[in-house]
This record gives sequence, structure tokens and C-alpha cells, in this order.
Amino acid sequence: MDCAKNFGRVARSVTLFAVSTAAFGQAAEPQYSVQGRAPAGQGASRVSYASVTQVNGLLSQLEETSKATQADLGHLRIERWKTDGTSKKQALSNVDSIQRNLQSALPEIVAQLRSSPEDLPATFKLYRNLDALYDVLGGVVESAGAFGSKDDLQALSNDLSNFEGTRKQLAERIENLAASKEAQINQLQTELKAAQAAIPVAPPKKTVVDDTEPPKKPVVKKKTPAKKPAAPATGQTPNPQQNQPQSQSPPPSNPK
Repeated sequence: MDCAKNFGRVARSVTLFAVSTAAFGQAAEPQYSVQGRAPAGQGASRVSYASVTQVNGLLSQLEETSKATQADLGHLRIERWKTDGTSKKQALSNVDSIQRNLQSALPEIVAQLRSSPEDLPATFKLYRNLDALYDVLGGVVESAGAFGSKDDLQALSNDLSNFEGTRKQLAERIENLAASKEAQINQLQTELKAAQAAIPVAPPKKTVVDDTEPPKKPVVKKKTPAKKPAAPATGQTPNPQQNQPQSQSPPPSNPK
């Protein structure tokens, strides 16, 4: 079964699982009652003992195959093969590429997956690396069968078969992890909806704006009080005639 066909499904599972976990984490923290150590960066969840045991066995088997393959490739005498120089050069290039992968790239991926056994991106990365190794090593095995010794062919064929067995186991693990992540996504979405429904919704606050102008109060003018006459000086008798207006005499008539 080719696991590459399920890449879209698993990638969708990884994305939805991350989004659902982040969204649900704001409402409630999920609890998982499984045993085993927590992978790096995933303190909220736990990895089952069976899952850890499976991935550790798979990685140990892969490391043993890697060591055997490196030793078998080192025993090759490609320069003695009865073929043209171009074929020898291509075979040497393939062997060098495989050795660099087994000594550098593969150990790094294995360490990453061992620390996070159920990390789907790391699992896919390992699967793709094994897929590339299988293709290049397969070409070296064919060349060894055509131009090399029978012992070299037998040893490299065993290595290729071991890589193929590990790759199939890894493909099955990827499918199981994808199904498990899908189930967790559905559970998280259900719990998230329940948590959101339990949150009381406060009624919206109404703000009343009164834009009517109050009636203006009439301005009342204050009356100025009348001034009282000044009182006479002490010792003086007021003369009532002073306050009376003088009568005006009629104008003289003109003489005729």
C-alpha cells in the first residue's frame, strides 16, 4: 500500500487537529488518560505505551539496517566492475549519496521522531527519506547484480529488503495515526461546541442618546430701584420753594 496516496488526508488531519486544539484550549483543556511520555512541545497530550514501543522498535530496526548497508556499500569494488566508465561513475555517485544520507540526514530524522513518536510531519519526513533511499539503493543493487560479485549482490539485496519492510511498517503507522488524529479532531470539535454552548451570553447594552434641546428659560430683566433724594445737611432747614418749579412770565407783547 503506498502511503503517499493518503498525504492529502493526513495533511488535512494535521491542520485541523492543530486548529481545533488551539481553539478548544481557550474554552477548556482536554485530558488524555493514556500512559507514556509526552512528546516535545505537546505537554497537554500523552502518547500511549504501545505507540512508543512500536516506534522505538521500528527505529531500532532501521538503525540496524543503516549500519549493515553502510558496511556492505564500503565493501563494493565498483572500480573492478566490467562496465564502462560512465556507469562506474554513476554507481560511485549513488553510493556516496546513500552513505551521506545514512550518516547525516537519517539519524537526524530518527532522533526527531523518537522524541515525538506521534508527530505526523516527522513521520512523513522519515517515510519520504526511506522512499528516496530505496530507489537509489535499488539502482545500486541492479548494477551490482549485473557487474559485481554474487556476495555483494546478496548483501545489498538483504539491505534493500529490510528497508522495504521498514517502509511498509511506517506506511501502516502513518495511516493509523491519521485515523487517530481524525477521531481526536471530531472529539475536540464536539467538546468545543458543548463548551461554547455552556457560556452564558450577556444581553447587549443599550445606550440612549437624547438629542432634544431643553427649552430656553426667558431672561428676566431686574428693575433698577429709584434713587432716594439726598438728605439735607445737619442744621439747615429745607426750603420747600426750592423744590417747586418757578413760574415763567409770559413774553412781552410787541408794541403796535
